[in-house]
Amino acid sequence: MALITNISELHGVVDPSVMRLQGSDMASGMKCIPDAWLSHDGGVITGFGAMADGLPDDCGEVTDADGGMVIPAFCDSHTHIIYAGSREGEFVDKIRGLSYAEIARRGGGILNSADALARISEAELLSAARRRAADMMAKGTGAFEVKTGYGLDTESELKMLRVASRLREEVPARVKITFLGAHAVGRAYAGRQSEYVDMVISEMLPAIAAEGIAEYVDVFCDEGFFTPCETSRIIDAASRYGMKPKIHANELAASGGVQVGVAGGAVSVDHLEEAGDEEIALLAASSTVATMLPGASFFSRLPYAPARRAVDAGCTVALASDYNPGSSPSGDMRFVWSLGCIQMRLLPSEALAAVTVNGAAAMGLDGICGAIAPGRDASFVVTRQLPSLEYIPYAYTEPWIARVFVRGNPV
Repeated sequence: MALITNISELHGVVDPSVMRLQGSDMASGMKCIPDAWLSHDGGVITGFGAMADGLPDDCGEVTDADGGMVIPAFCDSHTHIIYAGSREGEFVDKIRGLSYAEIARRGGGILNSADALARISEAELLSAARRRAADMMAKGTGAFEVKTGYGLDTESELKMLRVASRLREEVPARVKITFLGAHAVGRAYAGRQSEYVDMVISEMLPAIAAEGIAEYVDVFCDEGFFTPCETSRIIDAASRYGMKPKIHANELAASGGVQVGVAGGAVSVDHLEEAGDEEIALLAASSTVATMLPGASFFSRLPYAPARRAVDAGCTVALASDYNPGSSPSGDMRFVWSLGCIQMRLLPSEALAAVTVNGAAAMGLDGICGAIAPGRDASFVVTRQLPSLEYIPYAYTEPWIARVFVRGNPV
């Protein structure tokens, strides 16, 4: 058994029964133990308590936190880290005034990434994804979801799926895999969207399901992409293969994606920059997690999703990075936490819940990681000496991480 001692404040402590935090509980549902210790063994947390009450007798390796805090590792429930190349040319286009939608209409955006992915080998794709995953873990992420969706034909989607599977086997972080064949209409089907949807259902889904790798299905249900009817068809077909839905919704317009997602029992609906009162009320009354992506709003100069109103209405709100080459080229969940406070008006404790325990719930890892409780993953961040928890999102560029442990492994 390993032990972390001299922790100034142990944050993120929950009762083992707590799977997620909704509404007002996001501010107060994660507890803090001052002057604490934490034990772990076999990749899971085995105990914790106050230093004054004494330490366990059977501890082995001891790590001195030296007065730093410990928080749960981040759970990033929305990433696209398997991609080829970068899209800084579009970054310049945005600076010159083109919008995300305008770039897509010109044949850029997701289609550019699909072109690049078709040209790269599987080994190169895996090598690049490994580097991104290592960078995410070094910055405090202990679990993340990864989507396909830059293939847009069956073989390329399968290539992404195989890379995702290898990545899941190789990294200590927990990795969830989502099939996103309906990310855009592939170039070969330009002007024939309904035929592309038919192909996703009749060809892609059976091939993906046969691999037994993807747990979730996603659809970009938004203006200029896929309609609610098309989305419903795809997720209904995927359900026959046991894939649960996670929907891109309301990034560019009030798309109907939230309504389709909630009706279809989606684990999460993601983006929500254009979510209104109707969508917030639906989410508050459902078990679907409202996942918001402030990094995409920051980078693409989009409105920020209404996190404050959603929490006040009683939603389960998660924040994720949306790490991708076009609209959010960063997997730094420290910055996501800060944006949640600075731009979305969440309290630091609410935003911490959003990037940890609720992020876990948004990818079906509730009760497994994202909080400090016996039996949960020993994935946590040891900070430098800091004046308070609130200081972390406040000092948004400070390198405050001293050590990261992912399932008991230092990274």
